[in-house]
Amino acid sequence: MKLLIYPAVEDARFLKIREAAGAMSVVNAQSAEEAAREIATADAFFGKINRDLLSRAMQLRWVQAPTASLEHYLFPELIAHPCLLSNMRGLFSDVIADHVMGYVLCFARNLHLYIRRQQKAEWMPVGGETERTDFVMGPSCVTSIDRAHIHLPDATMGVIGAGAIGAEVCRRAAAFGMRIIAVDPVCRAVPGVVDNVWPIERLDDLLAESDFVVIAAPHTPETFKLFDRQRLRRMKKTAYLINIGRGVIVDLVSLTAALLKGEIAGAALDVFETEPLPPDHPLWRFENVILTPHIAAASTHIAERHLQVLLDNVRLFASGQSPTNLVDKRRWF
Repeated sequence: MKLLIYPAVEDARFLKIREAAGAMSVVNAQSAEEAAREIATADAFFGKINRDLLSRAMQLRWVQAPTASLEHYLFPELIAHPCLLSNMRGLFSDVIADHVMGYVLCFARNLHLYIRRQQKAEWMPVGGETERTDFVMGPSCVTSIDRAHIHLPDATMGVIGAGAIGAEVCRRAAAFGMRIIAVDPVCRAVPGVVDNVWPIERLDDLLAESDFVVIAAPHTPETFKLFDRQRLRRMKKTAYLINIGRGVIVDLVSLTAALLKGEIAGAALDVFETEPLPPDHPLWRFENVILTPHIAAASTHIAERHLQVLLDNVRLFASGQSPTNLVDKRRWF
């Protein structure tokens, strides 16, 4: 058997891949011409495959994508090809879930507003009160400060996509005592957290009940611009939208209009239809919006995790077993 790598990886990584491959030969193609020659007899491929390479493959049985997302990797011929395809899902689940809870805590405690007031040296608690009064007037006195914050155990988080990332979001929200509901086209439970993940057809029910709506879904034909103006209007006016899935899932024109009209309470976005978000885009100027530049997956551990998934899958394939992280090519995930 033979594994073809293209584009070539650095020497240190190649040595580890070759060790994991055992008796399977490994070719680290240094050029497109070399890759075109070698793929004819390759059983496995790691890297960026294209139509030309695929058309030359005579016995290809497995392709390992170097990415978790597949919207820019798949093409019709690869979808139709009988080879298995695996991706890199699961590498970022914990750090992206942490990022989500950072957004949630900011909104719940109004930190996004206090940071802006700090920049202006404004001592003004949200709600207009300058001091708490319950320590003077007794605990029965509830000030507007208290009403301005969200008590997370009283809040519902709705998660769209209960895969690797969505499941970690659910687990972290549970640790804060939140009620959790989720929809997914495949997954039916998040063990120990969500016993009954709803089918995607119940998305509107989720929106009607959720105080925080978290998009953890991939880009597929079904999710493209899933959140248009009509969909956003099905959310609570007091709810926040969080997107760490794919930018094209949320139509930014519709989101901007919904925020201007006060149809939702706010939004936090790490991914956008157009990246980078243009500096003149109105979303930059909303106080109730948090924007981060597609860095939710940033972590010092990603490179080592990426390599480990590849090595594990090479070992499995070389020993005649199916690799992990297999995807349904026709569904893009």
